[in-house]
Amino acid sequence: MLLLRQDQRMGQTVEQAGRRANPALAALIAESGSSHAGLARRVNELAARQGLELRYDKSSVTRWLDGKQPRGEVSFFVADALAAKLGRPVSPADCGFAVPQAPAVSARTLIYPGGVGEALHALSELGAVDVSRRSVLGAVPFVAAALVAPQRHWLLDLAEDKEPPPAPLDADSPAAAVGEMIGVFDSMDNRFGGAHARASVIRYLTSEVIPLLRRRDLAPAERTALFTAAAKLAATSGWMSYDTGEYGLAQRYMTQGLRLCREGRDKVLAGQILAGMSHLATSLGHTDEGVTLARIGLVTARGAGSPLGMMRLHAMAARAYAANGDESAATTALKAADVALEASRGPADESVWVSYLDAAYLQAESAHCFRDLGHPASAARSATASVSANAGRGRRQAISQAVLATAYLQQNQLDAALATATAGLGMLGKIHSQRSTQALREFRKRLTPYQREPAVARFQVASELVLGAA
Repeated sequence: MLLLRQDQRMGQTVEQAGRRANPALAALIAESGSSHAGLARRVNELAARQGLELRYDKSSVTRWLDGKQPRGEVSFFVADALAAKLGRPVSPADCGFAVPQAPAVSARTLIYPGGVGEALHALSELGAVDVSRRSVLGAVPFVAAALVAPQRHWLLDLAEDKEPPPAPLDADSPAAAVGEMIGVFDSMDNRFGGAHARASVIRYLTSEVIPLLRRRDLAPAERTALFTAAAKLAATSGWMSYDTGEYGLAQRYMTQGLRLCREGRDKVLAGQILAGMSHLATSLGHTDEGVTLARIGLVTARGAGSPLGMMRLHAMAARAYAANGDESAATTALKAADVALEASRGPADESVWVSYLDAAYLQAESAHCFRDLGHPASAARSATASVSANAGRGRRQAISQAVLATAYLQQNQLDAALATATAGLGMLGKIHSQRSTQALREFRKRLTPYQREPAVARFQVASELVLGAA
């Protein structure tokens, strides 16, 4: 009898879906079990993580069901929200939305190419359009569903790679020269934020390094090393795009960078690219993907001789678990990160790609985890240690200031929270980092219960000059 009633209700739901102007969306909502208000709330949350303030409600979902098309990137947020509930990829087209045709390069760079020539061509085209003809590229959305295929293809490539790691090259090789430039770009990024040198990195990759890789007179070892350098530059382009709020571009550069790692066969670097992809996914609210990407990174880098690389990947897994509310898994991952840190004998014995990682980095990531898990005292201790240790790293210090301010607020220490956040605002004049700005905006949202306090009102006025209106 119970099964009969369930079948009848399901039949009524399907029948109701068929009567809507957008039956595809109605069917997905019914299958996911989402309420209209819950779906609208999740769409607003996903948008807020990308710096967009949307105010959709259950009436908005009704209008979509009645045939109204969401504006801009909203159709992607709807698809991602439903995909998370259903546990499978969902596209805007699956939701019955007419999505404007994206430029071919935007779609092509979401794909993990089969041939490396395709990856080089895609990166060259994306870089040229990104830097010189941005109006042609238009809006480039982050597409959570597109993370699935690169993970699968990378794991297959990893399983099939039986060759030994490439040998180091002479200090005067072309790849070594590219490595020197990478060091300069990384230093600029750490000190001044991603916006400062993003265009320069992309131009260098597309106009200097990729043409080198197309030469036919390169020795195999040299070509392998150059592919690794190109993969790092692509990943750096992605990281800097992430730092400037260009989340869709970040996803595309990182995906292509991972593909180039197949040719360079540098498993430490591949693990770090996967760590970056995990960080991106988690920060945009796709915590399950954040966990999976970190775990694939751990599988990739295990045995590659880089404890610091493993430390970062465990920390990324912890961030995703904590954001998902899984305290047990987050705690286990943080302990594993600490063990990996202790196992490292220092930067001199580590890959150049992870030599910047240290105890202060783990403190910064731990602070995020403790904040999300509701342990403000632990978050405050870790964030304080990070702020003290990172005087030369503007972005990391500003973000840790925002986390520390939140930890104080969670402990009802309003004056300390405002003073710390004000110090963070002062940091933004020295760096160009949307991640830092967004971290302080998230703190400001937490001040809503205190908005009648005079000190909060003064902070809101001061913050508008730096962060924009609340």
